[in-house]
Amino acid sequence: MADNEPTIVLVHGFWGGAAHWAKVVVELHRRGHHRLHAVENPLTSLADDAERTRKMVRQVDGPVLLVGHSYGGAVITEAGDLPNVTGLVYVAAFAPDAGESPGQLSQEHPPAAFEAIAPDSDGYLWIRQDAFRESFAQDLDADEALVMAVTQKAPLGSTFGDTVTAPAWRAKPTWYQVSTEDRMIHPDNERRMAARMNPRKTVELDASHASLASRPREICDLIDLAVRESA
Repeated sequence: MADNEPTIVLVHGFWGGAAHWAKVVVELHRRGHHRLHAVENPLTSLADDAERTRKMVRQVDGPVLLVGHSYGGAVITEAGDLPNVTGLVYVAAFAPDAGESPGQLSQEHPPAAFEAIAPDSDGYLWIRQDAFRESFAQDLDADEALVMAVTQKAPLGSTFGDTVTAPAWRAKPTWYQVSTEDRMIHPDNERRMAARMNPRKTVELDASHASLASRPREICDLIDLAVRESA
């Protein structure tokens, strides 16, 4: 690993935590990327999550490549304006423009599994456990999907409506992975968000929303490319 290579900071999305990146972490480490961090966001508001991500980025001495999955894409869009962030990688992720929210974008192209999302009495939104695999991770085995379903981390429902202020993708190089079988973000929505960013590379995978777990090698290929091109 070259001295000028960026530190990779992984940012999870809704219904999961930093451990959703487990296979990507192992594969990146195997490939020689040892400057790795994974943010654990509270999923309480976009402002809270972006600030938590900024705090981690500020602890890094040197360049940083931000990688966001799902709602984590909105987080890196909001937090990626720090001067040491050299690029943004989106993994089946939201990439809102100024004034846009994940909820607004989802309404434009409703995802196939929208009905599987259920609010609780405290304002958190969950994916029903009995629908989790078919909604979020249909290309994972039943045991792995079960663990994700039981350990899911629910966001506050209000977070869906939080809007991006100044999108970092307008100023930083980007890379995007589309999941063609995504049931949590409509694939055409992913394609539209990717196209308007004019990314250096867009990769389409025959994968579920959980592509970071079902296709870690291909995700790491894209991160590898971003590391090389942003170094």
